[in-house]
Amino acid sequence: MTVKRNERAYDHARELIAAGRYVIDDRDAWSEHRPSAQQENDFIEQHGIGEYARWHLGIDDQEDENRKSRYKFPYGDFNKVHRCGLLAAESRAGQRKYFDIELAVAHLHGMLEALRRTG
Repeated sequence: MTVKRNERAYDHARELIAAGRYVIDDRDAWSEHRPSAQQENDFIEQHGIGEYARWHLGIDDQEDENRKSRYKFPYGDFNKVHRCGLLAAESRAGQRKYFDIELAVAHLHGMLEALRRTG
């Protein structure tokens, strides 16, 4: 499996944060805030797999581009970036040694932390 950083998703997350579309939630909240499989399927049906991909910071280039399994490291709920999602992605990327993804997520997390300090 070759997982690389999804530049479109990284840019999308930065734009969402800059636009104020984020949630600064607790580290452990991702299991509650993460979209369910049914919510993912509904989102794909309404918006397409390309939009689904923009909510995932990693791409497994060995998977078919039309399958959900291609897209890794979700960071939001299809509406807002979630701090808990970023923290989960950062931890998993570090464990799996996907350093380009880990650095991107750390940057996004840093953006949220800066906003939290000023807000």
